[in-house]
Amino acid sequence: MKRRKFIVSSALGSMALNSDDLVSADTESPKAGFDGRKIGKILIAGGGFREAFIRYMADLTGKDRPRICYLPTASADRPSGIISWFQNCANLNVVPFVQESFISSYRMDQSFEDVLLSMDGIVVSGGNTLNQQAIWKVQGIDLILKEAWDRGIVLGGASAGSLCWFEEGTTDSRPKEVTKIECLGFLKGSHSPHYDAEAARRPLYHKLIKSGELMPGYACDNDAGIYFEDNEVKRVVSTREEAKVYYVSKVGNDVVEKVMEPERID
Repeated sequence: MKRRKFIVSSALGSMALNSDDLVSADTESPKAGFDGRKIGKILIAGGGFREAFIRYMADLTGKDRPRICYLPTASADRPSGIISWFQNCANLNVVPFVQESFISSYRMDQSFEDVLLSMDGIVVSGGNTLNQQAIWKVQGIDLILKEAWDRGIVLGGASAGSLCWFEEGTTDSRPKEVTKIECLGFLKGSHSPHYDAEAARRPLYHKLIKSGELMPGYACDNDAGIYFEDNEVKRVVSTREEAKVYYVSKVGNDVVEKVMEPERID
């Protein structure tokens, strides 16, 4: 019974803007009342953007019951991920939505812009970052996310959902090996997610920074993350005691990891 409830919620989530009972009364139309750029807010995690991170994102919106949309492009709109999204939101005071990217004109009667710019927060799924970036570009979602960032809509995610906001980083989106990828560039520098969870991540990140192929940047263990305002680190957080965040750079001929001790959030 519970599984059926979440499947129904998932279907509603992708078209919730058509349902009067799911739309809060104070929601502005996407093009209304925007006079200039606000502080850009991004919350990332190396892996594991679950209930505690969603709660923190909700707090960052400043809304009593924020509208938060899950954007699972990188996971090809996988149903199990959408179900997990609603499960993670079930105990939170948020209105959860889903915006799928693999859509049809016959079953989506609003634009990506209409949906995404009406949200208070947007969480990007993990998955294949290369495919995510390609789909976003052809659909214009990359430009919509930039406008969302400029409007102060809180953006975030883990894995592909953290990497996507940086200029560049390391990805497992191609065959055979982990490689470099260029992304949206809202956040300056590079990023490596899953720093403690996948054996190839740390040595490749060091190698590419040492050679100059990658800029210095931030590496996040699973369950650890960073909250940025524009490009300034405002807070480092984790949901697991051992999880860490690192600033990785080249000093002389050596690659140096500076540990950024996180605060625990639950």
